[in-house]
Amino acid sequence: MEDRCTNASGGRLTGDAILKYIQLSFNVDYHPNAIYKLLEQLGFNWITSRSKHPKQAIEAQTAFKKVPVGNDPYTNQYKNLLSSERFLAN
Repeated sequence: MEDRCTNASGGRLTGDAILKYIQLSFNVDYHPNAIYKLLEQLGFNWITSRSKHPKQAIEAQTAFKKVPVGNDPYTNQYKNLLSSERFLAN
């Protein structure tokens, strides 16, 4: 369990893993439901990361983000400005 906490790639800690760690390290038995209450009393929060698909491609995501979709407020503001200049020119 300690390896998961310091590992750069992370890892999930489940209530069951924490329960076993407490039992082995401190020789104290808790009911599985009590582990979550204990963690809450100690000030821990339930935090999880977003899962990543194994075939996820960062390059594809970056390229996708650079594609204009027309809902950018600055782009729309610029288009409105051009439209008003054309209107004034006519």
